[in-house]
Amino acid sequence: MSATSGANVLRYSFLGLGILYGFSHQRSINAEQRAAAARREYEHKQHLIDQAKAEFAKSKQPASAAATTSGTNQDPMDPKFDLEAYFNALVKESP
Repeated sequence: MSATSGANVLRYSFLGLGILYGFSHQRSINAEQRAAAARREYEHKQHLIDQAKAEFAKSKQPASAAATTSGTNQDPMDPKFDLEAYFNALVKESP
């Protein structure tokens, strides 16, 4: 009918230990979730920074070869410089 006092002590000891374990386990789960959320936020910000850097670099690029009036490469230091095409473009521009 009535449990002995030793059994009650064990029962309440296990109950207290279970509550303490649940509390500590919940704290560790919450800490992992907060760390994951912080990591996702950091990665999102880093992605935005990289995107802004790419847009800034794109806006600060010098005019491309297509933007020049003749469409030829007019930089003699460029390895792809074509002297004949440059002279032909000069002849076409001069009346």
